[in-house]
Parts: sequence; structure tokens; C-alpha cells
Amino acid sequence: METILEKNKKSSKKNKKVLDIIFSHAILIILAVIWLIPIVWMILTAFREEWINGVFQGSVQSNFYPRGFGVENFRRLFSETYFIKWFFNTLLVAVFTTILSTIMVVIVSYTVSKLRFRMRKPLMNIAMILGLFPGFMSIIAVYYILKSMGLTQSLFALILCYSASSGLGFYIAKGFFDIIPTALLESAKIDGASGLQTFLKVILPLSKPIIIYTVLTSFTGPWMDFIFARVILGESNSQIHTVSVGLYLMIHSSQADGTMFSTFIAGCIIVSIPIVALFLVMQKYYVEGVTSGAVKG
Repeated sequence: METILEKNKKSSKKNKKVLDIIFSHAILIILAVIWLIPIVWMILTAFREEWINGVFQGSVQSNFYPRGFGVENFRRLFSETYFIKWFFNTLLVAVFTTILSTIMVVIVSYTVSKLRFRMRKPLMNIAMILGLFPGFMSIIAVYYILKSMGLTQSLFALILCYSASSGLGFYIAKGFFDIIPTALLESAKIDGASGLQTFLKVILPLSKPIIIYTVLTSFTGPWMDFIFARVILGESNSQIHTVSVGLYLMIHSSQADGTMFSTFIAGCIIVSIPIVALFLVMQKYYVEGVTSGAVKG
């Protein structure tokens, strides 16, 4: 039979565990509220309508809760700017970049994971070293190379910049391919399958989580990028801008007034919808891709 002392110890441990859980949940709730406040403020600002007889009353920064709600900011965004054109420009760049980047990342990661060749280790080391430096450090060199080729101020140049070096980000995908048994490849080879057939019919069907993870990361990069798009596209032609550049120039233009800030926030809300929708739909595969690829390579 348990002694009174043992019962007290168990009771003490149980109470401590309950207190730890309560404390952890309290911290998480506080962090969630802090994280949600800017999002709630952006949504309120996007629908803020403080117009009286066509004149804006007050300041969007003056109070958290607006005096009135409406869709005037969205109407101005669609009717007085090139936002629809910017949106489809960004979508075009993001879709083509995603396709090219996903193909290159999957091919490179499979190659360094399952194939053995002379420069395999040096290639992985070089890729790791290059990955330590932020991409915008090369922006000046990239701009002048594109300018010498006559490719600046074009969406094709953006697609080229975003997808050209994507193959170097193969480490997470390589970790995923590392956990696929090599015996599968050997069995396919014994059955007479070529290397390409093995990759297409054996490896790819097993790689759905990491492919979806690569698609999501490849899509969010160009969708949200500002620096490369700002430098390469310039300011002269508003119709070739992406959303980030277009909204930036809209809010900083000489014609912009205090009311443009709410219109800018409305554009930010619309831009965030595709990313949120993608993550909600593909969250399961995204987590699987990250966790499966987080193994020692």
C-alpha cells in the first residue's frame, strides 16, 4: 500500500503539472492576443469609412476603432489604381516561378540524395556557404547583368531572378529523399526501370508532402518580395509593377493624400488572402514536408 508521503508526492507532482499547463496556456493566449492586434487593426482600417460629403474626416492613426464601416477603400483601390493589373502580374510571376523552382529543387535534391558523383560533397558545401548570405547582396550585380541583356523592366526578368538559384535551396527536400529507402531504387533497377522511370514512377508518388512544401515556399517568395521587384521593374511603367511595388509607389506618390493609407491597407488585406488560403488548404502536407525533411542529411 502507498504511504501518505508517496501520495503527497504524487499529488504535488500532479498539481505542479496542472500549474505548468495553466501557465503555458496563459503565455500562449497573451502572445496570440499580441499577434492578433495588428491583424485586427489592419482589417478595421481596410473597412474604415470616415467620409462626410466626400471629405475624409479624422486620421486613420488617430483611433483604433473606426467611426464607420464601408467598402470605399476597396472601391478606390480597384477604380483609381492599377491594382488588378498588379495582382495578375504578381500571380503570373509567382506561378511560373513556383513551377520552375519546384522542378529544380526536386531534381537537385534527389540528385544529391540518391546519386553518388565526384563533386557531390563540394557542391553541397558551396550551396550551404552561399545560403548563408542574403539574396539581396547580389542585387546590384544581377541588375547590371540584366541591363546588359536588355531584360530590365520586365516580368520575365523577375521570373528569371527568382527561379535561377532556387536549386541551391535543396537541403530540406534532400532530407526528405534521404528517408526513402534505397532498396526501392534498387528494386526498380532490377525490374528494368531506367533512372528517369524510377524517379517519375517510384520517387515522385512518395514525395507529395515535400513537393507541396516546395510549392508553398516557392510561391510565397515572389508573391511577397519587394526589393528585387523594386529594383528590376523601376518606376516608369506602372502597368508592369507587382503588388508590392505598386502599393509602395501608390502610398509614396506626390498625389497621395492621407486617405491613401486606408486604401493601401485594403490592398494588403487582399494580397494576404491567397497565401492564407493556400496554407489553410495545404497545412497538413506543409507540416509533413517540414518534419520529414528535418533529418540529418
